[in-house]
Amino acid sequence: MRHFLIGAAVALAAPGAALLLDGALFSGAARADVKTGVDAWTQGDYVKAVTEWRPLANKGDADAQFNMGQAYKLGRGVPTDLPIAMEWFRKAAEQGHLRAEDNYGILLFQQGSREQAMPHLRNSAERGEPRAQYILGTALFNGEFVGKDWVQAYALMIRASKSGLAPATASLQQMENYIPAEQKKQGLLLASELEKKTAHTLAAATEKDNAPFPAKDMPKPIALAAATPKPKPAPEKPAPLKTVPEKPVAPGAVTAPAASPGDWRVQLGAFSEEGRAATLWSSLSKKVSGLSAYRPFYVKGGAVTRLQVGPLGTAADAQKLCQSIKAAGTDCIPKKL
Repeated sequence: MRHFLIGAAVALAAPGAALLLDGALFSGAARADVKTGVDAWTQGDYVKAVTEWRPLANKGDADAQFNMGQAYKLGRGVPTDLPIAMEWFRKAAEQGHLRAEDNYGILLFQQGSREQAMPHLRNSAERGEPRAQYILGTALFNGEFVGKDWVQAYALMIRASKSGLAPATASLQQMENYIPAEQKKQGLLLASELEKKTAHTLAAATEKDNAPFPAKDMPKPIALAAATPKPKPAPEKPAPLKTVPEKPVAPGAVTAPAASPGDWRVQLGAFSEEGRAATLWSSLSKKVSGLSAYRPFYVKGGAVTRLQVGPLGTAADAQKLCQSIKAAGTDCIPKKL
């Protein structure tokens, strides 16, 4: 009879986190020594459980190796040590232990060996493992570590989402914005085929096995890259330049002198694009009372356009106007022509 823990095959638990389901899965001929360890684990005696499993794991028992991986991953009966946990999962996976391969692939991905993890994640995804379906589906959508395949990506994300995996549901909603209708149709058919193919492997899982995975237990996903650039909004057209006030100047507001044009201006900034200068003028002429009575000048110098306002008769006039502009939050410098 095979005896191995089934909790972390369901959720990639963080160090110290509880198993989603403590217990054992029994099949085949019984081996009391492995079962003794599982019973001890279930009762909370993790040290005894590890003591029972370690000699068997060292002799090559796949179930015991898987259980040792669980212990080191969760820090039960031994210190938490992910590299050691991964080594035990690898040894068990090489002997055909499917749950060990599930955990090994996800831990590889989580620890940064993403390309190395992909073959194991693909095997797990084909068996219906939702976390692996989510990760592989994202990689296939982005074309990272594997070739881009939107049909397969869509199908895998549908299956992962239907398992209750919240990140998969969120990614599926993003995919809807990019995948063409025909490819979605093909993906739906493939998802149905995957469901039938994996039904027998999921039938043995308990209801708790299929519960949504806690977000804290999920490996960090590959960012869902935008397949096509979203159209950029058209740049705002600058308001027409005005040389006369739109409305009468309010009493007490800054007014242009009645004397000759003068040889003073105030400079409000220098811009690489003339449109930005025009936009600033449009904004300030409405914000600073009386400013629209003056004329904007767009003075080009190389690749720069300077926004100046005038004309002003004296330095005192220019300084007074600058004070009003600065009060509105914009820098201002008097300039003599």
